[in-house]
Amino acid sequence: MNAFPIILGALCIYAIAYRYYSAFIATRALMLDDRRVTPAHTINDGHNYVPSPKWVLFGHHFAAIAGAGPLVGPTLAAQFGFAPGFLWLLIGAVVAGCVQDFVVLVASVRHKGRSLSDVARTEISPFAGLAAMIAVLFILLVTLAGLGIVVVNALAGSPWGVFTIGMTIPIALVMGVWMFKGGAGHVRMTGPSVFGVAFLFASVIGGHWFSQSGSAHLLTFTPHQITILMAVYGFVASVLPVWLLLAPRDYLSTYVKLGTIAVLIIGIFIVRPDIQFPAFTQYVNGGGPIIKGKLFPFLFVTIACGAISGFHSLVSSGTTPKMLDKETDARFIGYGAMAAESLVGILALIAATSMSPGDYFAINTPPAVFQTLGLTTVNLDLISSEVGEKLAGRTGGAVSLAVGMAQIFKGIPGMDRLVAYWYHYAIMFEALFILTTVDAGTRVARYVLQELLGKVKPKFADTAWLPGNLIATFLVVLGWGYLIYTGSISTIWPLFGTGNQLLATIALAVSTTFLVNMGKGRYAAITAIPMCFVGATTVTAGVLSIRDIFWPMTSRPGMELTGYLDSTLMSIFIVGVVLVLIDAIRRWIAVLKGAPAPPEAFGPPVNSSGQVNMRCC
Repeated sequence: MNAFPIILGALCIYAIAYRYYSAFIATRALMLDDRRVTPAHTINDGHNYVPSPKWVLFGHHFAAIAGAGPLVGPTLAAQFGFAPGFLWLLIGAVVAGCVQDFVVLVASVRHKGRSLSDVARTEISPFAGLAAMIAVLFILLVTLAGLGIVVVNALAGSPWGVFTIGMTIPIALVMGVWMFKGGAGHVRMTGPSVFGVAFLFASVIGGHWFSQSGSAHLLTFTPHQITILMAVYGFVASVLPVWLLLAPRDYLSTYVKLGTIAVLIIGIFIVRPDIQFPAFTQYVNGGGPIIKGKLFPFLFVTIACGAISGFHSLVSSGTTPKMLDKETDARFIGYGAMAAESLVGILALIAATSMSPGDYFAINTPPAVFQTLGLTTVNLDLISSEVGEKLAGRTGGAVSLAVGMAQIFKGIPGMDRLVAYWYHYAIMFEALFILTTVDAGTRVARYVLQELLGKVKPKFADTAWLPGNLIATFLVVLGWGYLIYTGSISTIWPLFGTGNQLLATIALAVSTTFLVNMGKGRYAAITAIPMCFVGATTVTAGVLSIRDIFWPMTSRPGMELTGYLDSTLMSIFIVGVVLVLIDAIRRWIAVLKGAPAPPEAFGPPVNSSGQVNMRCC
């Protein structure tokens, strides 16, 4: 099976879905109207609420949502074969993931850029808002740990990768000052963009020079050291003004992400690699060396972000709505960015499955486990020699994806001698994906925690209060940093994937309530149907994870605490989701029977004369 017609067909489906389905949602269900002034203008504080050009905000949003999930999830799910992952990535995105991101973004904009839990409080009830807030906070901490541990595994012992990733921080700082403070009242784009891209590629080349120098040991870190450095970065990035580091770094990384995606598509068109995996493997019924459960329901929680991600709803109700310039921009940013992420997931799946199964499993399983599979490697020794690193047993998905990408790039004429550069470029590409999500996610988690602490001490709810920012950020970073420091990919990823999808269930329930309260109940199926499917599969996966993965850890020496902690966290996730769903259904029934909608349920309406009626706000 050749990858060329597969990627071509996927591109056509994305284009059709964006052109017609997203337009239907925008005009019929959400009734987007630029006469409504967005909170980026009404609350413009120069710190969190900042009107941003559509392409800059698309870059920030795409960089924030496109983390480890669309890269690692499909790569790990290749264990089940090519077909199930491909179908869920494509179908799940256009009817569920893109819709969730789009509707939540609009709902947050209509609620003055407030968080998902705050929207739930207004749209459903104060109880649902509190339950959602607690569930969101715990799920978000696990999500950040799941994203972060992939970076740890990829950068540990790699001075080349650490050098390149580290250089993106000062580059972004210069871009931020240049873009937002270097012009007389307008955002500069061209100069900072050229500067950023040029220096980013220079940092990739410089990383190779540094790794070959006598100073390479200065940037050679253990996994625990990488965890600490990443926690420090997450703390600083969350506290600094959004325009100084977060927005320009995300914008810069988007050039890399979208550029790499484009080159990878071109590479697939030129090289036309064959998919070496079968459509379905023998592991669809369980017993796999990477994912222990069966295809249903574990495919869906493993793929995670590439099809639908609860984490995205936090970005769509976190930093992005505070920066949206016009309401109609929400369609391009919300629906379009998720479609782009789904494409990344398909490319990752193609890159992974274009490897021989022996090479794939040798990288993604410990050597002792690989010896029991009855498989042999094909090109792994040659690839290891070409990239200059030992690749066997590098679990977590990041390394196997980088190898698959490097193999595709190698097939482009004139590129066969640059495998080491392509491999480390792919590692940088993956790490940029993830770190931009970690810094945005930490900021979003800080918002949620400040809202929660604000119920005890109101001053914490003021996001401009520096002591509150510092305390909340420290607690958030401590939470996800501890999980990474004490965990592994085998303990964190199942918890991350399931918690992430349960959060998506909450987001879709809030979105459905938003449409019902708006008087658009006849269109509520666009979010209610995905909610039912995602909720059913994910709750099932959560229960099975406790029974088969987490609870058995409590009887293993050295794993007792992890087993109890993971089981408790998963139980909190499931209970929180069920409580929010019950309360949401109660609200739907009440509104459909004639009960009045909450006074701020859908933002200021536009009257027949074209003016915004502010009575609701």
